[in-house]
Amino acid sequence: MASTTASVGETTETQASNAAQKARIYRSIERLSLWLEEHDFRGYDTFDGLNARFVRPLTFETRFLRTVVQQGVRRFPLNLRPVLGITREHSSKGMGFLARGFIRLHQATGDQVWADKAETALNWLIEHQTAGYSGASWGNHFDYQSRTFYLPKGVPTVVWTSLIGHAFLDAYEHFQKESYLQVAASACNHILRDLETFPDGDGACITYVPGIDSQVHNANTLGASLLARTYLYTRNECYRELAQKGIQYTAQHQRPDSSWYYGEKENLHWVDNFHTAYVLDCFKHYTRSTGDNRFTQKMLNGYEYWKGNFFLSDGTPKYYNHKTLPIDIQCSSQAIDTLIFFQDYDPAGLSLALKVAQWTIDNMQDASGYFYYRRYSRWLVNKTPTLHWGQATMLSALAGIYRSL
Repeated sequence: MASTTASVGETTETQASNAAQKARIYRSIERLSLWLEEHDFRGYDTFDGLNARFVRPLTFETRFLRTVVQQGVRRFPLNLRPVLGITREHSSKGMGFLARGFIRLHQATGDQVWADKAETALNWLIEHQTAGYSGASWGNHFDYQSRTFYLPKGVPTVVWTSLIGHAFLDAYEHFQKESYLQVAASACNHILRDLETFPDGDGACITYVPGIDSQVHNANTLGASLLARTYLYTRNECYRELAQKGIQYTAQHQRPDSSWYYGEKENLHWVDNFHTAYVLDCFKHYTRSTGDNRFTQKMLNGYEYWKGNFFLSDGTPKYYNHKTLPIDIQCSSQAIDTLIFFQDYDPAGLSLALKVAQWTIDNMQDASGYFYYRRYSRWLVNKTPTLHWGQATMLSALAGIYRSL
């Protein structure tokens, strides 16, 4: 009897703890949502440095100087954007993550206000597609200089298009509106017709952007995951075939320790937190959507590597596999999302997700409600209010964990 009484007491204590955590997370969501509304869902972007109208002319449009400006704005520990002439803007990728977060909140609460917000974001995305391609697609609201290519404003990327496509699939599953599935299928047609693929062994890599050879694992698998998940509802074999080749490409490049480089070119050989998490999510979407389990063990090995190498004991998310700093808000948001997504494989992931969420609320959320971009040390914090990279991804992640509690 004493043992039974103790067990009941422990259960009651756990339920009370979960209720308190859930309430705290919802308060954080409310504060963030209010901040977003007060700022008309606008913010800065991590890579918007080339929107600096006062210094852009000084780059003389050379690759080196564009990189200096873009990375200087991104990495400087203070927000230089207001003095450089960079304004807060809407973000297509941000709207995609906001839609996903609002859908999750509607699922968790049944409150119609969240459904209305989700559909407003989705309608904005439909109205702001990139024109001139074979299907629905979205790009940046700024010019972007990468290590390997220059991308003008508006040119679509498979990363943005795929993540937004997943938002429309979430909406289709929840609201049961055929029009949302049609948008996702249209995005898949863009991937099939406008993006080059590069054969490699038994697989093939989907390029990052149209017309450019840019082979990156998270971009490739994001495209594959959207194709696979859309195949589940359309049974379009072309979607499934390219999805399989994309996942095969990344699976065959998994490193002996079960990690993945960002990309296979020599200048892309690093292993970081949130890009690894993207890849893991994509493997799971593929497996769950197609019933093809040949990559499951590689996925689980990768998950164990990621979970074992990217977190401190208090829930602090590390940036790289070999060092913690800088602590980036994207590492927090994507970690929460992936840990929740993998609960069926790893029930203990919820506990770690809660630790990450609590640490992030304590250390990265401003009193006004928004989340900081980066923490370089206990005293040095970049408090830039980035939109998709921070506010939208955190709203989506916190909504996901709230729904799970």
